[in-house]
Amino acid sequence: MSFKAAAIQMCSGVDPVKNAAAMARLVREAAAQGATYVQTPEMTGMLQRDRAAALAVLADETHDIIVKTGSELAREFGIYMHVGSTAIALSDGKLANRGFLFGPDGRILNRYDKIHMFDVDLDNGESWRESAAYKAGSEARVLSLPFAEMGFAICYDVRFPALFRAQAIAGAEVMTVPAAFTRQTGEAHWEILLRARAIENGVFVIAAAQAGRHEDGRETFGHSMIIDPWGTVLASAGATGEAVILAEIDPGAVKAAHDKIPNLRNGREFSVEKIAGAVEGGVAA
Repeated sequence: MSFKAAAIQMCSGVDPVKNAAAMARLVREAAAQGATYVQTPEMTGMLQRDRAAALAVLADETHDIIVKTGSELAREFGIYMHVGSTAIALSDGKLANRGFLFGPDGRILNRYDKIHMFDVDLDNGESWRESAAYKAGSEARVLSLPFAEMGFAICYDVRFPALFRAQAIAGAEVMTVPAAFTRQTGEAHWEILLRARAIENGVFVIAAAQAGRHEDGRETFGHSMIIDPWGTVLASAGATGEAVILAEIDPGAVKAAHDKIPNLRNGREFSVEKIAGAVEGGVAA
C-alpha cells in the first residue's frame, strides 16, 4: 500500500512555543500536499546548548507543548504525525531525546529514545557530550502500520549499522532518521550514511533535518532526504531554511530490492580471529 511521506526541515530555536508554531505551519503545508505521514527533525522543540536554560523551560511528556501540538496536528489532519524527537524532562534530572509517532486519532503509537549518544571531539575544537544531559535509550522497535513496517532511529544512530540491520531483519520496510547533524559531519557523511543504510538493508529511509544557524550558535547541515531501497534520492532539501519535501513510498519496492539482492537472507554467522602480523621469515600462518 503506497503512501505519501513528508519530511519537514526546520531551524529550531530556544523557545519551544515558537518552535511548536513553526512545526504546525509546516505540517499544515505538508498535509495540504497530500502527505499522510509527516516527520519532523531531531530536537524539534528546542536546540539549546545551555543545559540550565534548557531545564528551566522543558517539561515532562504530559506537559510538553511539542507532544501536545503533535497530537493535535495528527488528529486535525487525520495523519500519522512523527515528531522526530524533542527533549523531555525526566524525573532523575536528566533528559530524554525522544521521538513520538501519533496516529490519526492523536494517540501515541510509539516512543523511541535515542540509543547512541553523540559524544565526540571534532576538528576545529567542536566537541559534544550528549550523555552529560541525556539518558540513552535501550530499546529499538519496529511498528506495524497500515501502510508499512516502520523502524526508528535518531541522528547519530545512523552510524551504527547493527541497529538498522536488526530492524530490517525484524521486517522494517521504512527506516526513519530525524536528525540535527552538525555542518562539519554532515558535509562529510550525511548523504553517504543515509544511502548506505537504505542500500544495505533494502529499505526506504526518511530523514528530516535541522538546517542553518541556530539561536544557540550551532550550525546544522540540513539536506533533509527521502531515499528508496535502491539508494536513489527521491527528494531532498537545501542546506539552510525551512522546507517540506515529499515522496511516494511504495513498500513493494522493498520486496523488489530484496528479491534482486537477498543479502538479509544470505547473511551468515561468523567468528573473528585476531592474529599476529608479519613474523620473522615470512607471514603468520
